[in-house]
Amino acid sequence: QVHLAESGGGSVQAGGFLRLSCAASGYCMGCFRQAPGKECEWVARIDSDGNRRYTDSVKGRFTISQDNAKNTLYLQMDSLKPEDTAMYYCAAERIRGNCYRPLDKFAYRGRGTQVTVSS
Repeated sequence: QVHLAESGGGSVQAGGFLRLSCAASGYCMGCFRQAPGKECEWVARIDSDGNRRYTDSVKGRFTISQDNAKNTLYLQMDSLKPEDTAMYYCAAERIRGNCYRPLDKFAYRGRGTQVTVSS
């Protein structure tokens, strides 16, 4: 896998916000997370047509977007909850036919940035 540069993690109190940034481009991109002792969980996806999807637990709180001019992917995370605590990864796929794959199987991914939400 090729690693993407990502930033924006940190520690906040419940109800706070963070914005993750990732230098990425592709036909489909997204973010997934992994908490200690748990499996990877996809969080949000966006495709080249601008279609967005979110896992149920973050709908209405997280917003994924892309700036094509800057080749940057963003994940705005609002109203954070302690259960959002995890290592967050961005991912991108540049072969359209591979967009069916789970985010953690995309060809390009970041090394991860920690998000910690305290109650």
